[in-house]
Amino acid sequence: MKTDQLDFKKLREKWSKRWSDSGLYMTDYNGTGKEKYYVLDMFPYPSGDGLHMGHTESYTASDIIYRYKRMRGYNVLHPQGFDAFGLPAENYAIQTGIHPKNTTETNSNNYIAQMKLLGLGHDLNNLIYTSSPEYYKWTQWLFGKFFENGLVERKTDMINWCPSCNTGLANEQVENGACERCGTAIEQREVRGWFFKITDFAEDLIEGLDDVDWPETTKKNQINWIGKSKGALLKFAICSLQFSNNDLIPNHKIADVEIFTTRPDTVFGATYLVLSPEHELIENLKSEIENWDEVAEYIEKAKNKTEMERLESKEKTGVELKGIKAINPARKKAGMSDTEIPIFIADYVLGGYGTGAIMAVPAHDVRDFEFATKLGLPIIRVIECGEGLPCTNGGKLVNSGEFDGMNNEETKQAMVEFVGGKESVNFRLKDWSVSRQRYWGCPIPIVYSPEGEARYVGDENLPWVLPEDVDFIPTGTAPLAKSRELKERTEKLFGEGWVPEVDTMDTFVDSSWYFFRYADPNNDNEFCSKDMLEKWLPVDLYIGGAEHTYMHLLYARFFTHAMHKIGLIKFKEPFRKLRHQGMVLDAERKKMSKSKGNVVNPNDMVEKFGADAVRLQMMFAGPLEDDVIWDENGVTGVSRFLDKIWRAKNYVTSKSPENISKHLHKTIKKVSEDIEDLKFNTAIAEMMKFINVLEKEKRISRDDFNDFVKILSPFAPFIAEELYEYLQNKGFVIESSWPSYDPDKIIDENITIAVQVNGKVRAQIEVRADASEEEIKSAALADENVNKWIHRISDGEVKRFIYIAGRVANIVV
Repeated sequence: MKTDQLDFKKLREKWSKRWSDSGLYMTDYNGTGKEKYYVLDMFPYPSGDGLHMGHTESYTASDIIYRYKRMRGYNVLHPQGFDAFGLPAENYAIQTGIHPKNTTETNSNNYIAQMKLLGLGHDLNNLIYTSSPEYYKWTQWLFGKFFENGLVERKTDMINWCPSCNTGLANEQVENGACERCGTAIEQREVRGWFFKITDFAEDLIEGLDDVDWPETTKKNQINWIGKSKGALLKFAICSLQFSNNDLIPNHKIADVEIFTTRPDTVFGATYLVLSPEHELIENLKSEIENWDEVAEYIEKAKNKTEMERLESKEKTGVELKGIKAINPARKKAGMSDTEIPIFIADYVLGGYGTGAIMAVPAHDVRDFEFATKLGLPIIRVIECGEGLPCTNGGKLVNSGEFDGMNNEETKQAMVEFVGGKESVNFRLKDWSVSRQRYWGCPIPIVYSPEGEARYVGDENLPWVLPEDVDFIPTGTAPLAKSRELKERTEKLFGEGWVPEVDTMDTFVDSSWYFFRYADPNNDNEFCSKDMLEKWLPVDLYIGGAEHTYMHLLYARFFTHAMHKIGLIKFKEPFRKLRHQGMVLDAERKKMSKSKGNVVNPNDMVEKFGADAVRLQMMFAGPLEDDVIWDENGVTGVSRFLDKIWRAKNYVTSKSPENISKHLHKTIKKVSEDIEDLKFNTAIAEMMKFINVLEKEKRISRDDFNDFVKILSPFAPFIAEELYEYLQNKGFVIESSWPSYDPDKIIDENITIAVQVNGKVRAQIEVRADASEEEIKSAALADENVNKWIHRISDGEVKRFIYIAGRVANIVV
């Protein structure tokens, strides 16, 4: 290689081989005496497309932290693996006839090659694949432990059904009413399946967010998804219309319906009741409902809408249940005459939220007001809270009997007691449906007796292997139902008449605990030994996309809380610190997608510009959490930066000039602090400033240049490794110590102070950094422009001098 020309391809080939041959990035699982640090990426699904630019950004960020922490003396766990089960591989198998395990292996090898291409320091010798029996044995083991402890149950429920994928989906896997995988509109279907009881942990999942360093928006979004509401349960009597005379109603009540409300203070203003289309009471009242055909038709239409469609629809629809009425309990107890209110079914009320029934107070609720206005229903104001309706502010109660004149917030508990209700807490979160009627997933380790009783297959029969004698084509019936081998295996182990569970698990189950396995990936006897759990967990830093807030991140937290509850681990939260990377957009600020033809392949960019330039550009383009614009024109700047660094080896001399030494120590301090704060763009900017100064000076000592190479190495490992060798160091740069800075060398001799006169800046003065306030005052008053303004405003008398250290001096005249 010529000394005056940077050949990034030769550098990549040379150092990739040396790193790989040496086992440089293998985890020191048995190491002692060092503080641990666990930095983790969200592991990829091995699709045929390979790594994309989003992976390049987040994986480079975690790699910088990994290299930095190792050089700081930590024993670092930086693992990698593949989320290998799931629909994409199965759908590809359906199209091509190639078994998913074959495509998974081929695609994974491509990913590994790409990771090496980018110089990522993952431990590739201890990879995990969620589709391997060695891994999913422990997924099944955890399912068994949850089953034995009552944290998983089989039940019939309305679930989201994708007619294209022919499988059920959890709420979190539906986007805008469509399957998040294939985009097909979701249907509602009643299915019997397995559910994790995540709702048992709703309160814990909210409280646990106080103990972690996560983005506030992510915390808020999880809290909103869990949807805790404090309110009350109130009972409304339902009566048949032919007995609507006030004297007869108490003796002819045909049912009670319990509603959940967060506004018991407004119960006097409830002018109608709404039941969800799936409310069980509707079927029970069928004989009393005069317009049953109309009601049945509405119920059928509601089944084909997702929860999001029902909640977000601008047009509120509903049907009155004619022939029956509800009684407002507050107005009845107060002796008011207008106690009867109509009952509707409307799909904006969800069966899975609260009790599936609400009291509607149109004067003080926007949604109820829209519905009442459309149908011409009564609107009764019960709070004086401003002009116009609906009015959702607080205020004094009116039209509320003995509560008139009281503040609405102060009457909530008394109002609940007045109508015989009870205080309650409700959650929006629903149990996690994990049964999937697909092939390429972890088999559910359950068998059924001839009487239909569900039994865990037992630890001794794990892994409960995924059979291979089935057709992948989904029909709505689980493919495993066609497996003769699975049926025979079950009868052989458990007896004639026993049958296997044929659904597989949601792929998000696999990724809800994988970070545990990384701490002990080759353990055949435990999912993770106690020693390794205590040594490595929880994860210190987790980096990945914010799009996983409602699925992976929530599910992983549930798994960890559940494992803690049954005594498997000693902590509740899996990820101490979480950071998201932004989206990578094209040069025109558009999201990259195949359909737009604007997808950028990291391989192409590495071949064109070199891995170091690609890594630097991804980090320099903006803060990690912001969207990044990938523009090839921008890579030119970081390429010039690398060229300058390469030339700088020719400036090595016996001693650095004083300004170079001072600037280097400031750079070391700034880069160190910025890496800790994940401010990679400003760290790179600081190194660029230093190199620009060095370009002018063209002199630097070997030790100083060596220190610069070290702080560069997390960002641009290939060129750093080559320069580290050029400077006659032994070993690899990541095995060296991170340089420290001299506090005495980072103090500026002079600082610039802004001088204000009556609050307006009139001059900038340069003073010694250690100058006293009196010295600064004298220098300010001696400035010609300051003097001019003092005498222009007054007779020259200074009333006050205010100095904010190191920043500004204000002269008040």
